Amino acid sequence: MSEDRRATVSRVGLNAFNFFTAGVQTGFGPFLAVYLTRSGWDQGAVGLALSVGTIAGVVSQVPGGAVVDYVHQKRLACAVSLGAVGLSALVLGFWPGLVPVWGAQILHAFGSAVLTPAIAALTLTLSGHGAFGERVGGNARYASLGNAAAAALLGVVAYRMSEQAVFFVTAAMAVPALASLLLIARAPIDARADHPALLHPRRRKARPWHVFVELHLHTFAICVVLFFLANAAMLPIALNALAAGHGGAAGLATTGSIIAPQVVVVLFSPWLGRAAERWGRRPLLAVGFAALPLRALLFALVPGAGPLVAIELLDGVSGAVMGIMIPLVAADLTRRTGFLNLAIGSFGLAASLGATFSTTLAGLIVDRFGLRAAFLVLAVAGCAALAIVVAVMPETRPTRARAKVPA
Repeated sequence: MSEDRRATVSRVGLNAFNFFTAGVQTGFGPFLAVYLTRSGWDQGAVGLALSVGTIAGVVSQVPGGAVVDYVHQKRLACAVSLGAVGLSALVLGFWPGLVPVWGAQILHAFGSAVLTPAIAALTLTLSGHGAFGERVGGNARYASLGNAAAAALLGVVAYRMSEQAVFFVTAAMAVPALASLLLIARAPIDARADHPALLHPRRRKARPWHVFVELHLHTFAICVVLFFLANAAMLPIALNALAAGHGGAAGLATTGSIIAPQVVVVLFSPWLGRAAERWGRRPLLAVGFAALPLRALLFALVPGAGPLVAIELLDGVSGAVMGIMIPLVAADLTRRTGFLNLAIGSFGLAASLGATFSTTLAGLIVDRFGLRAAFLVLAVAGCAALAIVVAVMPETRPTRARAKVPA
């Protein structure tokens, strides 16, 4: 097979893998709580089971990235981690008991913690560092399409069949995802390793802890914490307020608030990836972070179902930027060490911590000081993140000209 043909087939395989993998992950969303409730669980037990998954997700981020760094065959890492996620769906479908559900939640968390950096590593293997941004943007596009398609399919399955059937369909979607890996080339399409993460682990001179010596890895981690601190609770408290005042409009607003950001991601993610390679990381980070406080202020000042959906377009902007920038900045900051996936896992931990504190903090502020005060506090957190990006975070795009490698 010619080099161009291999590149095209591998690109199709990676797009399909992102599409179906996102669909598999969609099955673990709100369907789980409904399924457990229908299976006779009380709300306290449901909340505890979800908390087990959340805690396991936080704990597994850094180890998951480290595992991927030490597995040279990135396709194997993707296959095993996706298999673990699919298996957890089967366990949930067959055995909705306490121990199986807790075990499935932990298995899903650890599988996902490996899967996310494994996809980034596989993408870097195919594209090289020079074309990584554009290829990550393509990943985001197909993942968003997979989320939307799976949400529609699983909604129909839950309505026509049962919530239990949702987890069987979720597990079944892992099959085409695994098959798509067979289309992806085993070895790097371009033999030139323009990033040390592409080297065999035994050939790297650095040690894992060396990645944490990079000062601006910590700078960006702080930005990620503040981003998710500002972002995670914003839509839930807006929807809760809408449900309390305009119950009939809340359902349509919820659907619209899910679709609107996905449309932005699908349309603009590849362009953002190309722009990051052309103009640098900081301009796009500034745009994505600036959308956060603006969105919070609009939520505080312009209530209503229609405005809520329109405002969520800004969530699509900031979400698309962060989805691309986390792996891209991680690649930039590990050019000396090669531990790309350990850095991605560290940023995943930062995101998990920020999101966890966001919902707790916003809920307390709403109860004591009201909805507008909560939005203002979230806006302040977003402004702090933007200030760090503008004043402290350097431009991480490599200054040395890099040859484009086929994606």
